[in-house]
Amino acid sequence: MSTPYPFTAIVGMDDLRLGLLLNAVSPAVGGVLVRGEKGTAKSTAVRALSALMPEVAVVAGCRFSCAPGAPDPACPDGPHETGAGTARPARMVELPVGASEDRLVGALDIERALAEGVKAFEPGLLADAHRGILYVDEVNLLHDHLVDLLLDAAAMGASYVEREGVSVRHAARFLLVGTMNPEEGELRPQLLDRFGLTVEVAASREPDQRVEVVRRRLAYDDDPDGFAAKWTAEEEALRARIIAARALLPEVRIGDAALRQIAATCAAFEVDGMRADIVMARTATALAAWAGRTDVVAEDVRQAALLALPHRRRRNPFDAPGLDEDRLDETLEQFGGEDDDPDPDGPDGGGGRPPQGDGPDAPPAGEQHAAEAEEAARPEASEGDESKASAGSGEQSAARAGEPFRTKVLSVPGLGTGAAGRRSRARTEHGRTTGARRPRGALTKLHLAATVQAAAPHQRVRGRSGPGLVVRRDDLRQATREGREGNLILFVVDASGSMAARQRMGAVKGAVLSLLLDAYQRRDKVGLITFRGKDAELALPPTSSVDAAAARLERLPTGGRTPLAAGLLKAHEVLRVERLRDPSRRALLVVVTDGRATGGVDPVALGARAARLHAVSGTASVVVDCESGPVRLGLAGALARELGGTAVTLDELRADSIAGLVKDVQGNRTGRAA
Repeated sequence: MSTPYPFTAIVGMDDLRLGLLLNAVSPAVGGVLVRGEKGTAKSTAVRALSALMPEVAVVAGCRFSCAPGAPDPACPDGPHETGAGTARPARMVELPVGASEDRLVGALDIERALAEGVKAFEPGLLADAHRGILYVDEVNLLHDHLVDLLLDAAAMGASYVEREGVSVRHAARFLLVGTMNPEEGELRPQLLDRFGLTVEVAASREPDQRVEVVRRRLAYDDDPDGFAAKWTAEEEALRARIIAARALLPEVRIGDAALRQIAATCAAFEVDGMRADIVMARTATALAAWAGRTDVVAEDVRQAALLALPHRRRRNPFDAPGLDEDRLDETLEQFGGEDDDPDPDGPDGGGGRPPQGDGPDAPPAGEQHAAEAEEAARPEASEGDESKASAGSGEQSAARAGEPFRTKVLSVPGLGTGAAGRRSRARTEHGRTTGARRPRGALTKLHLAATVQAAAPHQRVRGRSGPGLVVRRDDLRQATREGREGNLILFVVDASGSMAARQRMGAVKGAVLSLLLDAYQRRDKVGLITFRGKDAELALPPTSSVDAAAARLERLPTGGRTPLAAGLLKAHEVLRVERLRDPSRRALLVVVTDGRATGGVDPVALGARAARLHAVSGTASVVVDCESGPVRLGLAGALARELGGTAVTLDELRADSIAGLVKDVQGNRTGRAA
């Protein structure tokens, strides 16, 4: 194994290092989620921590790392006798993005269980990580059901594997660390809440600090062993401090005043549920132990809030992370008590004040409200005035998006095989059972009824005349299941002069924002193409980050002619490339336009010809008709027919609208045939 980079040699990253160390002191904190841009030493810090962890004593030969002093009575390798055991380094187990459920929780040999009656269990990564670190890089790219299993095991301290009436349970207590790049997509709020702490990391903008990072990294790459040797004393001192804090943790007292501050803080920031209060209390206790104190003080509560609350305040992916620290300080001061700080100086003479992070925070709420009020007070030009101004090629300022709303479900027809999601029907490993087939490779999901049916006719030949059933390998049947997949939603947005009126464009942006929220909830990838003037632009290549799409949409300028054909041709090229990159992910084309086409020679015919390319390719499509006014030309409906899709108005797009029935893409084909 290569020499890991020393934890104490990491430059800056105070919040990241503190969050990891607090979990090393008290795994009950619930793990840490590290959010940051690429190249910010997220993985380096986690691997460095694993080398810093104290050794663990285990029962010799136990695949589940039972403690020799208190072995797990339900251990599948047990029962174990209490003894001295052997010591080994704490493990760091990495969960790859493409891991299967069997690889995570372990696998039962169903064939042996049925044919021989043997409960044969092969441990998974959760067993390997017991009493160590489980590291999940790019946790936001894991399938939801794997994240659910992972976080359930972390919360319960045990993993359960149940297959066809055979059940196995083993202990699974570990320090959970997840890293992610927000540009590649967000975790759902329900899953964010299951991580105890979160830290935001970013590369330093200070030249001297960046120079020191490069200097140390080059020295490490040239001679890893020599570089690590220079930091041995610091590493040993930090390891000793972790051990001391662990020993002190049971003695730490958290008073009623600190508990009131925790409860008041969670209420002030409108955090859902009670998990935040519990995590804050555990974090504040770990902070006190880390500082060498047996009492929780107000500064511990403050630091715990900065680590435990930012990700719990995000109700949707467009909310800015971070806390208003002025509001936090006001709340702590208002609900402070006399017993908050019994020892102001602390054991180190510095009040035991934990290191402060310098991560980015959202601007104060007061400034945000003032900016919104100022924007609302600005007089808006009438739709007619802005339409006249945008009739030429001049660019108009971006209109603000209207309030998002819950949209009707738009799905891709047929049965796909793409990544797990919540939009269109697909063959998946999880979902309702729809049939059975012979297994191809290892059997994972047994279809019991089909297996019995296949074995029953052969019982006399196999010598079975009484009760019971002889099952052979050829009789086994794999269950086929149907669930939902995520799709690629490619938005093609008309930003031309005919759409440029502030009121109309605000409604259009609100509708697209609503569809983006729907895509986020259904685990889709999204892309954004805009067309105006003389050409079309790929404003955002297909990505899992819907908040990036929302940011591009907010800054979208308008004005000029309507090159509809250019927008559709750009979409055709983007989809062609995406089919090569990810053949299993099906696409849904959403064209947001009033259907007009201007500029060039015969723009209407060119637009129709470009639309037919998508129809020939079999791309599912929806046209969001943005035409308004008493006289409507129906151009968007004609475009939808050329695309082989359907048209919905902005009103019909709303889930609670009574303007029309639910319109699914699958119903488009019959409309086109008619």
